[in-house]
Amino acid sequence: MLKQRRLAAETVAEALFAAESAIDAAIARTAALAGLMPTSRQDANLSALIGQDAIMSAISTMQALGVARENIVTTHKHLTVAQRDIGLAAVSFGQAPEKPGDGATRTGRLSVAA
Repeated sequence: MLKQRRLAAETVAEALFAAESAIDAAIARTAALAGLMPTSRQDANLSALIGQDAIMSAISTMQALGVARENIVTTHKHLTVAQRDIGLAAVSFGQAPEKPGDGATRTGRLSVAA
């Protein structure tokens, strides 16, 4: 049973990491496009009116991708809770850097707060 849970968690983790990477790549590529359009317009000595709608669309896309990234991060947080719920809290998936707040030592015991 543990083997099945771990395999399922690994499969989901791989898909999550792929989705996170794809969103980050889309943000980077869209930012490059948004930066290239005004520079290309200036290099071609064209009016600022040329391509304004395209630039605004790229900026809107960046905003949507920002929301998508926020949502995938929230999904990641929820899956971390699910990982703990199925008894795999001590298992690390992928080669991702340590998450913020993960440096604390966990003993599984409650402690008295001052």
